[in-house]
Amino acid sequence: MPDLSPLTRVAAGTAGAAVLGLGYATLIERNAFTLREVTVPVLAPGAATLRVLHISDLHMMPGQKRKQNWLRELDRLEPDLVINTGDNLSHPKSVPAVVQALSGLLARPGLFVFGSNDYFAPVLKNPLAYFDKDHDRVYGPPLPWGDLRAAFNERGWQDMTHVRRDIEVGGVRISVAGVDDPHLERDRYETIAGAADKSADLRLGLTHSPEPRVLDRFADDGYDLVLAGHTHGGQLCLPFFGALVTNCGIDRSRVKGPSRWGAHMQLHVSAGMGTSPFAPARFCCRPEATLLTLVPAPRDESRRSAGSAAESAGSRR
Repeated sequence: MPDLSPLTRVAAGTAGAAVLGLGYATLIERNAFTLREVTVPVLAPGAATLRVLHISDLHMMPGQKRKQNWLRELDRLEPDLVINTGDNLSHPKSVPAVVQALSGLLARPGLFVFGSNDYFAPVLKNPLAYFDKDHDRVYGPPLPWGDLRAAFNERGWQDMTHVRRDIEVGGVRISVAGVDDPHLERDRYETIAGAADKSADLRLGLTHSPEPRVLDRFADDGYDLVLAGHTHGGQLCLPFFGALVTNCGIDRSRVKGPSRWGAHMQLHVSAGMGTSPFAPARFCCRPEATLLTLVPAPRDESRRSAGSAAESAGSRR
């Protein structure tokens, strides 16, 4: 066998590592579902602790039994409230799989908003387009989001798309509002605009894509916490660097998990549980659901009165 040049050896080693990495990302990590647990001090003083299960971006295909079984087991956590921030579907026949996988959780109090892959099926895309925030979006065939919405509603979950509600869960009074998917520019914040109820124990906002223009509006109206998904946590990340892209307007440091938006509002972005069937890989970014334990904020960090946006207008991001 002839000796290989150093350059050839490096190229061969790089190609081998790439193949191994791709195999790990597609066969192992994208199915390595994990539960994150986060405590968020966001409730009014004296409020009872609230356990919120945040799920997002299931991107369900009918045959994904491992994902469906893992979702089914989440009901054992016995959350007080379930929040679903969209992108449940990836196939026109996925509605029964989603509903059956969530069957136990659907018997618990729940709120939801939809994302782009509830409305339209995913399509093959140029991966380099994710690095261009102004690229032209391509939409697949319509998905049966109306059937999914009806199934969620029939089992008691409430659609928060352009709606404001006051609910009580586990003795905690919640003022909640949501918008349609900003990624598709379907958000119409003006339909829910106005100061959130400052007498509530929690002022909660829901959106699929955490676009800054929407987060700013929630913050201006005095919301304490916004839950979102969409980013997949970057999906393909690098060790010691993190996400390459966010697929929306937020910066990479907020691509998943909790962070502060402005002076007073907390943001939690779920890295989600799925992928597009055309990009079935995750690297350094395991698929996840999150159990948020909401507790009262420290008394020396007073919650902002709703509507007093001017004091923090220059402190965001």
